[in-house]
Amino acid sequence: MRLKSLLLGWIFLVPVGCLASDNAMPGFLEGQLRILAFRDVELAEGNPQKFSAGNYPEYPLIILSPDGKKAIARVTADGNGNYRLALPPGDYILDVQGRPPKGHVRAKPQQFTVVSNQTVHVDMDIDTGVR
Repeated sequence: MRLKSLLLGWIFLVPVGCLASDNAMPGFLEGQLRILAFRDVELAEGNPQKFSAGNYPEYPLIILSPDGKKAIARVTADGNGNYRLALPPGDYILDVQGRPPKGHVRAKPQQFTVVSNQTVHVDMDIDTGVR
């Protein structure tokens, strides 16, 4: 009788647990991609001038698992450098996917947490190394 009760409880609890996790409302990641490069022209203070290169499709962003080993999603910024996507609640890392054929790209991977039905804002700066 006890085994039968355990089985009935297990049969009932497993589907309820699955429904609870499947019904979690997604959250959102949004931000702005800034592609930075340096011009040879120096400002009066002696600092190189930063400017946005604006070729956003060449620099897709990738959302990785917290350990950085599994790709979860990919997003490309629009013509103004803005991006937004829905993700399940959890911890993630935002990074640049791949590298363009010329030169190299430096970007600092950014950790973030998505909360159900909320928006997290994470901007990504990419240094193209152009001088």
